[in-house]
Order: sequence, then structure tokens, then C-alpha cells
Amino acid sequence: MPDARGEEDIAHRPSAGAILQQLDRILADQQAGIGERSREMLRYVVTETLEGRSTHIKAYTVAVDVFRRTNFDAQNDPVVRIEAARLRRDLERYYLMAGQNDPVVITIPKGGYVPTFRFAQAVAPQEDDADPPVDKGTSNADMHRRTWGIIAKRPKRILLAGVVVAAVAGYGGFSTLTASETSNVTPVRPTIAVEQFRNSNGDLVNPQAVSDLIISNLVKFKEFKITDQASGSPAGESIYDEARYSLQGSIREEGERVRLATRLVRQSDKAVLWANNYDIHVGTQDILEAETALAGEIATAVAQPFGVMFEGKVKPDGVGGWQAYDCSLSYYSYRRSMTAEALETAQACLKSATKNSPRDATSLALLSLTNLDQVRFAYKFDTKPLPEKLDLASQQAKQAVSIDHMNPRALQAVMLTSFFRNDVTAALEAGAAAYELNPNDTEVAGEYGLRLSMSGKWETGCDLVSKAASKGAGPTGYYEVGMTLCALMRNDLQAAELWSRMSDLDYNPMHRMVLASILGASGKTAQAKTEIDWLNHHAPALMSHLEHEISVRLVRLEDRERVFAGLRAAGVLIGKSPAPATN
Repeated sequence: MPDARGEEDIAHRPSAGAILQQLDRILADQQAGIGERSREMLRYVVTETLEGRSTHIKAYTVAVDVFRRTNFDAQNDPVVRIEAARLRRDLERYYLMAGQNDPVVITIPKGGYVPTFRFAQAVAPQEDDADPPVDKGTSNADMHRRTWGIIAKRPKRILLAGVVVAAVAGYGGFSTLTASETSNVTPVRPTIAVEQFRNSNGDLVNPQAVSDLIISNLVKFKEFKITDQASGSPAGESIYDEARYSLQGSIREEGERVRLATRLVRQSDKAVLWANNYDIHVGTQDILEAETALAGEIATAVAQPFGVMFEGKVKPDGVGGWQAYDCSLSYYSYRRSMTAEALETAQACLKSATKNSPRDATSLALLSLTNLDQVRFAYKFDTKPLPEKLDLASQQAKQAVSIDHMNPRALQAVMLTSFFRNDVTAALEAGAAAYELNPNDTEVAGEYGLRLSMSGKWETGCDLVSKAASKGAGPTGYYEVGMTLCALMRNDLQAAELWSRMSDLDYNPMHRMVLASILGASGKTAQAKTEIDWLNHHAPALMSHLEHEISVRLVRLEDRERVFAGLRAAGVLIGKSPAPATN
């Protein structure tokens, strides 16, 4: 007989029918990126549990029944542990993305293979705090090799995500603004014309499909206008200027090998601004998946922040009306240098742009981020982090989303301002919506990954931070410090120190503080003292507010304590960490 608590748990558990419907929903989502072996394992453990055989779900039975292993040795063969870890990540990704509004949550707690079932409590299920933050068997190389699949999004879900963020931000009435209305008030920006790719000697790869896939990825970057051919017919947008940049490509097939060559050309003088080759081996890769992945890589390389179109090679060529784009260039130039002078220049430009084009959501979002930077990077600029700057940044971010709820940069601004206002729920909802709109925007992915990590979802967040770092997103060394924290939280001090020294230690004094904590935890007290001395000399204001600055970045008390412990070992006086504020 079950005890009273057991009867209560069963009463509040979803029915077998609801669980099977949820299983079918997950398995039917072909775009979620769940591998076939993971799908088989999920089907097996759910079915066995519902049929009352959960006590028989062990590494051995999974290996034999699912993976068809004979003479399985659980001690020497890690296949089940590896696949279970992959399945946990797949399920977490599914519920962060496609399954945010699903009624039933299926999870597989660490330490076993028996699934649990519960009704969804919120839009995005929260990670079980009892689980270890990171799979300690994961190496840095493993994290860099992981990539999030290109997920085809559902328009209805995207709209819902935008509405959720707007409601959190206090702009619940903006949903009456249609996509066409927002496009009609967007200022002129550079046009990238995607020409149809040419396949000179084969039929394995459909050139029209490749061109269409690239267009579908590029149109998600709101900093540009995209046309579907060099003649300039619009692709999804009706406003485009006369200064054209064409993306051209060719496909060559040799047996099972396919090479896709692409380049970005400035039409005015035919200068090649960027070029790259991509290879597919059809014997080992699914051709449709490969085409989709390559289209995402090309769009990311060309249009992501800090990408080709932001390297200063794109010029107006005498065409007026490019103020918004010029200010975007100024903003990303500032982020590369992180000087007070560059910040002032970018901020002045964006103020003028938003005054001239008050309905430009992208410029308003970037202006919000400059005001936020004066708070979160105050010690870099040797200024006081004024609360009114954070309030202004938050107001501007909300306004940007109210103008265009389908703008990833606006949602990114809401995510960051919400996070630093200690509204973690709103921050993660905005981040999920931004990532869902454009998973190829590595700046969005990286910042979202940092917020997930710092809120305690280290494994999922570190996947995204790793992706951003490997793609060269952000200023030099920016995401490397994120990888530093990922290694520190799984207690890999050697990797943490290596990542820290790869980051730009002058970018933000907080980076040196993290290194000092790592060195202290590693017993390298002399080296740690060198970093502490630097901080006392160059950032004394940070040292006097150290506990507060760590607390506003790391949500969980146990994560803060890991950093505090290293600093104490380095000789820094750290009191009891304050409890996290509630909203």
C-alpha cells in the first residue's frame, strides 16, 4: 500500500493517456533535433514505466533492449550513460523551445533512467535544483563540438512568445501592431541580394533549395533587407535601397562529395568582401540536414553581429538614409574596443537615429544596451552604476519590443535589462523568444546562454555559450569568460584558468575577479594576489561592492559561494552572501 504522500503524488500525476500523448508530441517534432537512438530510448523508458516495469529499467536492460548490445558490461561500456545524458539535453532543449506550452513535462532525473511525469507549472519548465549543475564528464572540446540543430519554428509559437514577453514587460497591448506595420516604419538599411546558386555538374543538391534556405535564415536579421535575386525583387520586405550586396554561390559534385562555394560581392565595384567553401559527404550525411545546416552557417557568417556586414567593409556608396545602419556599425565598433569614448560616440549616434526614426526597434534596442552597459560595465568605464540608467535602458527595451515583437535584438535588450533588474523569469522568457526567432544569431544565442548559465541552468547555457565562443561572436574574449564560469562550476579548475587567460582580462575587471577566484581555489595564492592587487589599484569601487556585483550576476546561492570560496582562499574578505532578492 502506498503511503499518503504516494497517493497524493499519483493523484497529481498526469494520466497514462496524457503522458502517451506528450510522448507522441515529442517524437513527432522532427525539427527538435532529437536523435534516433535518443528517441528509441525515450519511447522505451516511458512505455516500461507506464506498464509498471520501472524497477527493471537499468543500464543493462536499456543496452540490451534498446541498443541491441550483447554481453554488455556497464562498468566498461558507457553507451547508456552517454545516450541518457544526450536525451536529457534533448528534452531540456525541446521544452525550452518547441514544448514551452505543452501540458505535460517528461524528464529523466540524473542518477537513473526512470522518467518522471508532471503537469507543466510554467511556460518554460525549470531545472531541478537537486541535479548537479553540469555533467562532469563533459570536456571543453565536447562543449565546442555540440551544436544546436537548426529548428524550424512555428509562426504561432513565435507570436505567443512575443506576447508573453510583452506582457511581462508591461506592454501587453502591442500585439495589435502587425508585421507589415512595423516594416513600413523601418528606416533604410543595406540590402543583401541572394542569387540562385548554380549546380554545374550534378543533381544531388538542389541549388534553388539552398538559396531559399539561406534567404529564410537571413531575413531573421533585422539589420538588413533581403532580396531573392540580384535584380532586387523583395523577399518578405518591401523597402530596400539601391546599394546592393549580392550573395553568390556555386555547387560542384564529385561522386559522394559536394563542395558549396559562396561569396559576398559589393555590386558597385564587384569587390569580394567575403568568401568561403563548405563540404558535404553524402555517404555520411543526410543531404537535407546538411543543406539546412550550411544555410544557417552562411547566414550567420554574413549577417551576425560582429560578422562580415559589421566589419566596416560595407559602405553607403553615396546613397543617403543609412543613419540607422551607420549607428549599428558604431555600436559594434564600440563593443569591440569597449572604451568610454567609443561608447559616447555610439550612444550619440543612436540617440539621433531614434529621434529621426522613433519607430526603429533595432536602433532603440541598441540604445538600450548602451545605457545598460553604463551599469553592468561601470567598473570598466570607472563610473558609478546609476539606477536611473538601468531604468532608462529597461524602458527603451520595452518600447523596442512594443514596436516590433518579432525583433530578436529588442528581445535581447529586454532579456538583459530584466536580468540586471533581478527579474530572471522575464529575462529567460525574452531570451527564449529571441533565440526561437533567430537561432543563427550568435550574439542572441551567447547572451541567452550566459543568462541561462548564471541562473543555474549551466549545462544548457554552456552549450549556447560554447557555440558563440566557437563562432567568434562578441568582442574578443567576451564569451571566453562565460566558458571560464562553465568550467569553474563543474570544478574543472585547470580548464577554467585556461579559458580565463584566453578572455580579455582588461575588458571588464569582473574577468580578473573570476581569475583571482580560480587561482585561489587552485592554491595558487601568489598569482591570485597579483590579480587582487591589480583590482585594488585599477577597480577599487568593484572591490568594495564585490559581493553585490557577484550576486546580481549569479542567481543561485551555491554558485556564488563557489566564487566566494576561491576569493577567500585568495585572501579577500568575503562575508555571508546576501540572499537573492525576490520580485
